[in-house]
Amino acid sequence: MPTALVTGIGGQDGSYLCELLLQKDYTIHGLLRQRSSAPCMSEHMSHLAASIKNFRARVILHVGDVLDPFCILKILSTVSPPIDEIYHLAAQSHVALSFHLQLYTCDVNALGTVRILQAITTLGLQARVKFYNACSSEMYGQAAQSEQDEKTPFQPVSPYASSKAFSFWLVASARIAYGLFAVNGILFNHESPRRGLDFVTRKISHGVAQIHLGNACTIELGNLDARRDWGHARDYMRGVYDMMHQRAPEDFVLATGESRSVRDFAEAAFRVVGVELRLLSWSGVGTKEIGLDRRNGQIQVKVNEELYRPAEVWHLQGCASKAWEAFNWKPDVSFEDLVREMVEADIALLKAQNGMPMKSKI
Repeated sequence: MPTALVTGIGGQDGSYLCELLLQKDYTIHGLLRQRSSAPCMSEHMSHLAASIKNFRARVILHVGDVLDPFCILKILSTVSPPIDEIYHLAAQSHVALSFHLQLYTCDVNALGTVRILQAITTLGLQARVKFYNACSSEMYGQAAQSEQDEKTPFQPVSPYASSKAFSFWLVASARIAYGLFAVNGILFNHESPRRGLDFVTRKISHGVAQIHLGNACTIELGNLDARRDWGHARDYMRGVYDMMHQRAPEDFVLATGESRSVRDFAEAAFRVVGVELRLLSWSGVGTKEIGLDRRNGQIQVKVNEELYRPAEVWHLQGCASKAWEAFNWKPDVSFEDLVREMVEADIALLKAQNGMPMKSKI
């Protein structure tokens, strides 16, 4: 029975990866940050809690932080059976926030990776441990190519993207210098109902759910014209697992190959609750743009200039042909189905919070 260490296990990706590894009979050690008197629990920790309840002996949580090299050393040197695979997902993952927390972002995302790599080599585990590093399509920044793949040069334009590019090259150099089985996963945007409310996709799905249930709500967004390649996090964690089980370590892009704007995502979310494009009217330009419900004239979406990033990435669209050729990976969940799942989950969540009856469990 293999044993894995998952940093960032409390996040969206960590919860899906945990479920996948449990299905494959892993024992999992998860690293959770400490906040106040309890470990830092995100709203999607309920899914992880369910996994722990069902597989109590096979999910062990450790309170710690990638900022602390000693907690990494302690876990790798003391747990039994020993760690076979490390999935490094922990990060300061908010791009806009990274402009305000530049040192912290670099410390967590770049130096946090260094601390784990150094712990592996200090303990002499490089010959037996596999290491996965979560990277981001944001590293491509303002790429000249219309599609980005493993050969596309990085052009980061945010502290977050720069810290992820730093971590990418640290892993690549460790692979060469120490013979470590280390891979970088360059994942394009991947979403789910477990996404945090401060991410644009979840902000949209949650806002649409509130409007649908009759709550007064105007969804405030930043750049409606920014285009991203959106897939489902569950599909991407399946690809991450496959990367770690190739004969030789290589870096892979995971993406759907389709790019859509923030406006497209909002329109798709409104369609889930029956507001077709003919009922949603866009007017204005740039920071003055609003989305109106034609039936009642209410403003459903408006642009908040404060939500624009200091340096915008306008278009990202990935090419995952290498992953397809290597291990037949492709996304199972379509864009429309992803948006539907998120909106319906938020409707169910709000009904549960308000004590309203639900037609079905989502």
